[in-house]
Amino acid sequence: MASRYHEVYQSWQKDPLAFWAEAAKAVDWIKPPQKVFDPDMGVYGRWFPDGTLNTCYNALDRHVKNGCGEQAALIYDSPVTGMKRTYTYAQLLAEVNAVASVLKDFGVTKGDRVLAYMPMIPEAVIGVLACARIGAIHSVVFGGFASKELATRINDSEPKVILTASCGVEPNRVVKYKPLLDEAIDMAAVKPEKVLLLQRPQEKAAMIGGRDFDWGDLVVAALAERRTVEPVEMAATDPLYILYTSGTTGIPKGVVRDNGGHAVAMCWTMKYLYDIKPGEVFWAASDVGWVVGHSYIIYAQLLHGATTVVYEGKPVGTPDAGAFWRMIEEYKISALFTAPTAFRAVRKEDPNAEHVKKYNLKSFRTLFLAGERADPETVAWAEQVLNVPVIDHWWQTETAWGIAGNPIGLGMLPVKRGSPTVAMPGYDVRIVDEASHEVGVNKMGSIVVKLPLPPGCLPTLWQQDERMKEGYLTEFPGFYKTSDAGFVDEDGYLYVMGRTDDIINVAGHRLSTGGMEEVLASHPDVAECAVIGVKDELKGEQPCGFVVLKSGVSRSPMDIEKELVKLVRDRIGPVAAFKIAITVNRLPKTRSGKILRGTMKKIADHDPWTMPATIDDPSIMDEIMAALQSKGF
Repeated sequence: MASRYHEVYQSWQKDPLAFWAEAAKAVDWIKPPQKVFDPDMGVYGRWFPDGTLNTCYNALDRHVKNGCGEQAALIYDSPVTGMKRTYTYAQLLAEVNAVASVLKDFGVTKGDRVLAYMPMIPEAVIGVLACARIGAIHSVVFGGFASKELATRINDSEPKVILTASCGVEPNRVVKYKPLLDEAIDMAAVKPEKVLLLQRPQEKAAMIGGRDFDWGDLVVAALAERRTVEPVEMAATDPLYILYTSGTTGIPKGVVRDNGGHAVAMCWTMKYLYDIKPGEVFWAASDVGWVVGHSYIIYAQLLHGATTVVYEGKPVGTPDAGAFWRMIEEYKISALFTAPTAFRAVRKEDPNAEHVKKYNLKSFRTLFLAGERADPETVAWAEQVLNVPVIDHWWQTETAWGIAGNPIGLGMLPVKRGSPTVAMPGYDVRIVDEASHEVGVNKMGSIVVKLPLPPGCLPTLWQQDERMKEGYLTEFPGFYKTSDAGFVDEDGYLYVMGRTDDIINVAGHRLSTGGMEEVLASHPDVAECAVIGVKDELKGEQPCGFVVLKSGVSRSPMDIEKELVKLVRDRIGPVAAFKIAITVNRLPKTRSGKILRGTMKKIADHDPWTMPATIDDPSIMDEIMAALQSKGF
C-alpha cells in the first residue's frame, strides 16, 4: 500500500497537541488529561500534566477485563536451561499481584525505588510490573553487573528493596549473582531494607537473615492465597522507572521515564512503526537491562495487547546459528527486533543461511534492526536470506522509542540501505554545525532534535535537572543533542554515521568511521568490522580498521588486509589516509551487542582505560591489545 507517512508527519507538524491528544486515546486513563503539554513544567515541558493512570493496569488488567485473559501475554524460552513456559494475561496478572502484595508487605509505597538485578527470566518482567502496579519506581540493572557499578546505582537510586535471582545462566557458565550483590550492598553507603531472592535450580545462594527473603516462599504463598493489589493512581508525570546509561566512575546518569507519555508512545509505535496487531507475537531479542528490553520486552507489547518474548539464549551457540529461526517457527513470531551485531554473528557462522532452510517462517513479516548502525552488507544479506523487509531504525536510551524509522504500519517507504529512513512524528530532526546553523543536504553535522521532545522521551535525569540541561540542551540552544553525527539526503532520509566522538579528524578533514566501516563490510570475506581514530602526531588522527573474517575463509589475513586498505583508498580516496587493517577473531562488545570502539581507541592511544562494566567477555581486550602490539602500537 502507498505510505501515509508524509500525510501523518505533516499532521503532527501542523498541530502537535491534537496529534498526541488523539494518540493518548489508546490508553485507559483514570483522569483523562485536559491539557496535552505544559511548556512551563520541568526542564523543557511535560506531557499530559493533569492526567492520571496506572501503567500496570494498562498492560494487564484492561486486557483481562476485555476478554483476553486466556491470550498469551509472555513466552519464556531458555535454551541454556531447557525451560519453556507461556503465561496468559490472566496468569501474568496473578503473578504480578502476588509480587506486588509481597512488596507492599515489605513497606514499599508510591515513589519508593526498587532495584531489579535479574537474568532473562519471566520474574524480571513480573517484578517490574509489580512495581508499576504499586507506584514504586523500578531501576533495572543488568544481572551479573560488577559490584562496584551496582553499588553506584544503589547509592543513586536509594532502593528500599532489591529483587534478584541466585544466578544467571550463560551457554558455558553459571554466573553467581548473590555474592556480587552482597559485595555491592557492603560497598554502598545506602543499604536496602530487604532483598527478595529467587533461588534457581542451577545455583542455590546463601541467605542473610533478617534482610534476604525467598521469592519461592513468599510469592508462591501469595499466589496460593490469590492476593491482589489495587493499581495505584499515578500522575502521567510521575516516574515509572530510572535506567542508568553510564556511571562506572562518579555519579551515574539515571534516565527518568514517566508513566503517561511512555504509555502513549509505546502504544503508538506498536501500531504504526512495527505494524503489530493485538494478539500477535513481537520478539525483541534483547535484555531487560537495556532500553530495548524496557520498551519492547516489558511494556509495549503488553500495553498494546500483543505477546512478548523473554529469551534466555544467544543468536548463535544455543545451540547453533538457527536459534532465531527456531523461535520464529515455534511461536509464530510476526516481527523480530534485534541488534545488527546479532545478525553479523549469524552471518559469520552460517554465511550461506543453511539453517534458515530448515524452518517454516511463514508467520514472519518484518525484521527490525537497531542498537548500532546497520551496515548495508548485513541488511542486504538479511533481505536475501529471509525475503522480508529489513528495517533499520535509530533511537536512544534517552528517547525510549525510534527517533527515525520506516513506519510499517503507515505503509512502508522505500528502503535505502545504510539509512534508518525518516524522522518519526514527534521528532523535528535537524543537522547543524558547531554554531547551531543548519547545514545543507548531504552535509555531515551534529544530529539534533528541536524541543520539545515527544511523549516517552526523558523529561530529566534522576534528581539531576542541571546535569540534564548541561548534557543535552545547552550546546545547541532550543535543541536536544543526540551526540550522533550524520546527514540528510535529498529525499529527507537520515544517515547516522556514528557518535560525534567517532568522527575523526585526519589532517583537517572530518571523516566518518561509519563510512569506512561500510566499505570494509562490503569485502566478501569480512563478517564484521570496527574503525577507530588513533592519535597521529602528523595528521592528528589516523584511521585503524579491525576486521573479523567469515567462518571458512582460508586466505591469508595479510592479503585480505592489503585488499581492504586498497578498497577504502579506492572508495573514499587518499584523504582517508587508511593504511591499517587488523584481523582479529572477535570484537569487544557490550552485552547488547554494541562494539566498544571508545575503549579500543584508548588502548591504541595508550590512554588510561578501565574494563567496561557492560562488556560481554573481558578476555577479548587481551586479544585486542595483542593485535595492536603486533602492528607496532
